[in-house]
This record gives sequence, C-alpha cells and structure tokens, in this order.
Amino acid sequence: MNIRCATPEDLMNMQHCNLLCLPENYQMKYYFYHGLSWPQLSYVAEDEKGKIVGYVLAKMEEEPDEAVHGHITSLAVKRSHRRLGLAQKLMEQASRAMVECFNAQYVSLHVRKSNRAALHLYNKTLGFSISEIEPKYYADGEDAYAMKRDLTGLRLEEKIAVAKGLEALNLGDQSKETEEKASEDSCHERKCCSYSRYAKEEPPSRCPRTTLEEKKEATKEGS
Repeated sequence: MNIRCATPEDLMNMQHCNLLCLPENYQMKYYFYHGLSWPQLSYVAEDEKGKIVGYVLAKMEEEPDEAVHGHITSLAVKRSHRRLGLAQKLMEQASRAMVECFNAQYVSLHVRKSNRAALHLYNKTLGFSISEIEPKYYADGEDAYAMKRDLTGLRLEEKIAVAKGLEALNLGDQSKETEEKASEDSCHERKCCSYSRYAKEEPPSRCPRTTLEEKKEATKEGS
C-alpha cells in the first residue's frame, strides 16, 4: 500500500471512491476547489497495482476571528481495503501537512451520530473529541457530531524535527571545519617535517676549499 499526495489526475477516482463508500457526495468542481486551493492537504491510498482504494479530502478554514485550523471534508476507504490502517494513515498525513504548511493549531470534522466505526477511529485512535452536536446537519436530517483534534503534539514534533535538522547541518559544518583544520595542520606538519630533515643534518666539519689550502701548506712545509 502507498499513501501519497493527491494530484489533479486523481480527482475523478477520488469521486468514484466517494460514491461507492459514502452517502455524502460532491460534484467534481468541489474536488477541484480543494485541489487547487490546498494541494498539500489531500491524500490518496493506492493498492499494489496503483489503483486508488481510499482518500482524504481536506482544507484550511478561512475564519479570521478563529485560530488557524484545518478541516477534514471527506474520508473514505473501499470496503475491500478496510481494517488495514489506511484511514488512520490518511488522516495523519493530512494533519501533519496542515501543521507543516499552515501551522494549524487544530483540525475539525463532522461525523454522523450513527457512524460508530468512524467515531471509534476519530475518538479512540486519532484523539478527536466531540465539541458539539449539530442538529440535522446532513441532508437526510441526521445530526452530526462536530469533533476537534488539538495538533499541539504534531506542532511540537515538527519543531523538534526542524531543530534536529538545523543541529545536523551545524554539526556537518563544524565537522567540515574540523576536517579542513586537520588537513591544514597535517599539511603544515608535513612541511615542517620536510624542513626539519635538513635542520637535523650536521654540517660538514671542513669545507673542500679549506682542505685544499691545508694541503698546500703541508706541501710547503715538506719542501
């Protein structure tokens, strides 16, 4: 299985998956609106053949009076590929993208009161909590739970990851400087050693000219 960011070419397959899995359906222009406005936030799950078997459609809420937050518009996984953890992975990817790209403080969603499986996933697995009940939220008149998940934990993880990345860069620079300094010292040492070789050699006790003069003096004395 592969989880990746959705592309414009995926939108029709995402809509098809939505029609198969959920009673809440959207026109194609709604998918394009999400894809063009927030291309970083929607993800698809592919099977081994590259066929889309699940998706998450997400966006950022544009409410100036509220904290920066994202919203999960739609989440679906085909029945043949459920209980594999795909829904959780899709949700985690979208939530992380909200933090990394928009510094979101929390993420919200709506879920039918009757959808027990989704409620368990959101509440028990992903850490969403019910913020309120919205009466007759759905077209058929069913109430919805409005749910939120605080993204502080993911924000801290992102800050730690960035800090570690910067630290690794700094350590890399320091290591490079140390290696360059060691190389310079080694080069200087080699030069010093090459010069010290000559310094250690003892000069000849007599130069050739002095020896020749002495020979001449010795010849005179002998004559």
